[in-house]
Amino acid sequence: MDAPSDLVRRLRDRFVETGYTIDGVRERLGDMAAAALAREEIVPALRATRDADPLATLIRLWWLGTPVSMAAADLPVQGLIEAGLLVRLGDSLQATVHLQPWDTGTGDPAYVVSDRKVRPGDPSLRPDHVVGAGGASANLAQLGWAAPVERALDLGTGCGVQVLHLAPRAEHIVATDVNRRALRLARLSWGLSGVTGVEAREGSMYDPVDDERFDLVVSNPPFVIAPEARYTYREAGRRGDEFCRDLVRRTPRHLAQGGQARFLANWLHVKGEDWQDRVGGWLTETGCDGWAVQRDVQDPAEYVELWLRDSAEHGTSAYRERYDEWLGWFESMDVTGVGFGWIALHDSGSLSPLVRVEEMTQPVEPPSGALVEEVLRAARTAHELSDDDLLDARLKPAEGVVEERVGPPGADDPSRIVLRQTRGARRTAAVGTVEAALAGVCDGELPTRPLLAAIAELTGEDPGEVLGRAPAALRSLIAEGFLDVASPR
Repeated sequence: MDAPSDLVRRLRDRFVETGYTIDGVRERLGDMAAAALAREEIVPALRATRDADPLATLIRLWWLGTPVSMAAADLPVQGLIEAGLLVRLGDSLQATVHLQPWDTGTGDPAYVVSDRKVRPGDPSLRPDHVVGAGGASANLAQLGWAAPVERALDLGTGCGVQVLHLAPRAEHIVATDVNRRALRLARLSWGLSGVTGVEAREGSMYDPVDDERFDLVVSNPPFVIAPEARYTYREAGRRGDEFCRDLVRRTPRHLAQGGQARFLANWLHVKGEDWQDRVGGWLTETGCDGWAVQRDVQDPAEYVELWLRDSAEHGTSAYRERYDEWLGWFESMDVTGVGFGWIALHDSGSLSPLVRVEEMTQPVEPPSGALVEEVLRAARTAHELSDDDLLDARLKPAEGVVEERVGPPGADDPSRIVLRQTRGARRTAAVGTVEAALAGVCDGELPTRPLLAAIAELTGEDPGEVLGRAPAALRSLIAEGFLDVASPR
């Protein structure tokens, strides 16, 4: 049952007045215990909260999952028990959920309610387990950053954390999930965080929104690629990476004009197939501009181990059997690895949609969502310029681009020249002497052609050869954000 709104309000007030906020918990625990807690290690936090003061009691009860005395709790106990959030153990209380403060970046108190993380030795996960907020949630929140919108959709809301990030900039939010328990806990997350007016709907993928359209769609979907759907929060029961593929394909019909979608996803690396062609094919079919980024890749064994640890199955009697079954399933599909990353779509209305697929393992400047339009705009500019247009363009280095030269100490010439972005995507590009010289002298005032001719003369190269090979290099440097095309004067 849902907790009464009055009970939720009283609980929120108690949290705020006691300092059970993200900053309050960090200060109360200290750096070491807070850092350990971020790694899912609770012993330092238990030691830091032994005094049982009011804030320590709340941390132990709701975040660490430790029983506390009824006298120390100072909470509306009976109402919380009736709502199924607490159970009585003699003279002590224990929470049935994990309830933690969350940082939305606004400074306002926010809270996320989920099932408690299962650890080795605990009872196995229930099929409708509601996973809490963590690194993936934070990554999607960064990716989902966008300008204010009228209508937003959080597809597969889980514990409701993405709604907390959408609320400050979306006038109307719809949140869906196939798991009814997830919607119940999500509503509690929103209530404790002071978020109102969210429309929660039960159902799979886009079924609950039928033919509705949105300005922004975000999703941390059940992307785990597994032989069976054991847990609704992570597995959809589709073959291979078909769920993520279909999510991408179905999205355009739910985007308003100019609308955007931002997803986390997994995809297969298959023997004899380029993963970029595979994922690029998904994006090409949408008719939208698209950007897919692989942030990590694991071999099949690493992937299986990750998700068996996630469900606390390492060391259990079924571990080896499930491990072997999962690997055999991958082998039957010639899988060589699994990629992790994000996908962004933009319904730009272009008759020639642009698709970019790349691997980026370096840290990027937050929020990553702010990069989407910047990256697509740069790639489109480079794509649409002819060779002559590139040579006649007035170029300038993008903001934050620096040059690095590598070579033996005292050498006259570097063995390698690198352009590096200190902001945005933070890419690096190895360039030749001519390209480095151009990046050093172009300032948006003179066309590229005469600058290249002068550089050729200084370096002793044939001007015709320099001009002939320049467009390909310039197109890449513009597409990747190292050079900007200056506005016409």
